[in-house]
Amino acid sequence: MSPAHIAPPLLLVASNVFMTLAWYGHLKFPHRALWLVILVSWGIALFEYCLAVPANRLGHGVYSAAQLKTMQEVITLAVFCGFSALYLKEPITLNHAVGFGFIALGAWFIFKGPF
Repeated sequence: MSPAHIAPPLLLVASNVFMTLAWYGHLKFPHRALWLVILVSWGIALFEYCLAVPANRLGHGVYSAAQLKTMQEVITLAVFCGFSALYLKEPITLNHAVGFGFIALGAWFIFKGPF
């Protein structure tokens, strides 16, 4: 596998860590003013964009746009599961696992190619 195949998923994982933190990190601070958590989230999201845009730019040379979007969604769910369990202390239930499994099945179809 070439660096062009490997760099996009790695960049997308890193970008998703930032985006998950921006979207959900503030939930542990419900007493903070909404305007403040919005500004902090925007600041965190800037780093996400600095990683996601290059990931898609580099990745489009070897992956289709649909494959990149699918990769993004699967990575998002994986990062979110870890974040939810470790940071928010919310368990991943069987219902979540089954739902995520169906999404993974959809991803398999996207990467499998035309039938």
